[in-house]
Amino acid sequence: MKANQIHTGTFINEKEVIAVELTNTKGTLVKLFNYGTIINQFIVKNAQGELQDIVLGFDDIKGYLSEDYLANYPYFGSVIGRYANRIKNGEFTVDGISYQLAQNAGPDCLHGGKEGLDKKVWDIIELNNGINPSVTFQYFSLDGEEGFPGDLAIQLKFTLTENDELILAYQADTDEATPVNLTHHSYFNLSRNLEGIQSHHHQMNASQWLAQDDNYVVTGELLPVEGSMHDFRKGKLIAEGWDAENGYDQTYLLDKTYGDLTLASRTQAEDSGLILSVYTTEPVAHFYTAKYLDVKHGKGGKHYQSFDAFCVETQHAPNSINIPSFPTTVLQPEELYQQTTIYKVEVKK
Repeated sequence: MKANQIHTGTFINEKEVIAVELTNTKGTLVKLFNYGTIINQFIVKNAQGELQDIVLGFDDIKGYLSEDYLANYPYFGSVIGRYANRIKNGEFTVDGISYQLAQNAGPDCLHGGKEGLDKKVWDIIELNNGINPSVTFQYFSLDGEEGFPGDLAIQLKFTLTENDELILAYQADTDEATPVNLTHHSYFNLSRNLEGIQSHHHQMNASQWLAQDDNYVVTGELLPVEGSMHDFRKGKLIAEGWDAENGYDQTYLLDKTYGDLTLASRTQAEDSGLILSVYTTEPVAHFYTAKYLDVKHGKGGKHYQSFDAFCVETQHAPNSINIPSFPTTVLQPEELYQQTTIYKVEVKK
């Protein structure tokens, strides 16, 4: 039951990168960096009583800053924003004013632009010890940053509970109408030896998925999962009936009332007995099985490759700023953006 700060001695734009460790009485440890609010470690006990790290990453902060990693950048464990996933042609209009963002994924804008919230050093504004230790990070995104309008103040609080829940509580406010769509991009692998995730059992509470164009941009069309490889409602092995070349990189409309904190997905590895449940207040979850993963010199020198991990990115629908029929992602000055996502780890009994 402890929240502990560790100095790394690494500075970015004259601000030091600080590590924060949250621990509970079960021995669970979550290590975070204030750089990109990266979840660097998530160590839990598996069914064999072994301590197991369930997130991909590096042994220290330098790995996240290396040229080799940034050249094929998968956003390991970082916050994503101001806008998660893709915006068509990097364009949107708010209150009759058109804005052009960076086109960093072909013609489209991906994950907030060339230097999103994932590459910022956040301030640590609160550190709490106790039964449920927590840390709160804060970042001020100034008007015009990456092309977005308005000064945006963002806080992200991580809390580790005695029930092995890592709670992510986001909030943001703005002085000008601006699109906001935040998520977190941890890469999970629940197997004991970091084997591919094809044999993980995955269940997703979604009856529809969102059609995409050839560059993975959501078009606005909703498709039924029934009768397709996208039907995870009853749960199945990830590789069962999938496209073995591409895996999954799709957004699913969750069967829920928006705003309610409900179960989005549950994933399990048989060999470790570990189960990861994701709860969220958000309306969709993007499921990615890391087709494009190619990262050398990961933890312990590991070479991470395609399908070595899965991501469940809770958010509003990608490109919804350009799809009027979807719930709005425009935050107004008088409003407070809020969302909660929980990663809960259990052992199969």
